[in-house]
Amino acid sequence: MVKLGAHMSIAGGYYKAVDAAAELDMDVVQLFTKNNNQWNAKEISDGEVAQFAKSLKETGVGNPLSHASYLINLASPKDELWAKSIESMVVEWQRAALLGLDGVVVHPGAFVESDEQAGLERIVQGVARAAEQVDAKDCWLLLENTAGQGSCLGWSMEQLGWMLERTGESMRVGVCLDTCHAHAAGYDFASESGFKAWEKDAKKHGVLDAIRALHLNDSKKGCGSRVDRHEHIGLGTIGREGFARVLKHRVLKKWPMYLETEKGQDESGQEWDAVNLQVLRELAS
Repeated sequence: MVKLGAHMSIAGGYYKAVDAAAELDMDVVQLFTKNNNQWNAKEISDGEVAQFAKSLKETGVGNPLSHASYLINLASPKDELWAKSIESMVVEWQRAALLGLDGVVVHPGAFVESDEQAGLERIVQGVARAAEQVDAKDCWLLLENTAGQGSCLGWSMEQLGWMLERTGESMRVGVCLDTCHAHAAGYDFASESGFKAWEKDAKKHGVLDAIRALHLNDSKKGCGSRVDRHEHIGLGTIGREGFARVLKHRVLKKWPMYLETEKGQDESGQEWDAVNLQVLRELAS
């Protein structure tokens, strides 16, 4: 059975994200462990850890995952920001491990005014430094593929593979595959031939076997647009057939999948998360 869930709010406590996921009959949940637009983070108490674990046990929601701050840029050519990003990555990873999460997802980074190779090397060095400082146990750092906007790295399977080859399983480093980002980066998930081309590229560069989670998002913009704009499942340029291929893929279907689509209600007053989950479950059956 495919395990499906979404990114949920921690307003009122970490356990609230779990309870909200359970209310919508989700199998898994993703959350932030701190304000994603701030560097600072208040300490997580033993009580919060215990309450979070209790909610997971009572609800049956599993595979909790966190998403790291958007401020982190491990590819930055600026030494001060790079050092701050590594420090923040350590904090994010430690918090995820403390809460017993499966992992923490991070955008690899943008090289800005340097160049692609310099940026990739910075990311690898940054990840290695962070890994040295974290007792990760079973908590993985998952590099998320990007849409390739601006100077953002990790949009191609070749770039991800290069980073994985120098970090990888020994450092508890894997991949979180975002469908919208892959499509926007130029892998045509709307067509069978495009999806097979992605699979071939992912396998060639060692990415397919490194995937440990997926972000399921349709795309407002077309294939190769390099624009990161999430759309509700089946209503974007990937479409229902594209998601059916993802959900039934021999490797991908084994891993937990999380929606990051817009919250709110549709025209009938139904929660969009519930609508998207229903569509995905129909396509997976």
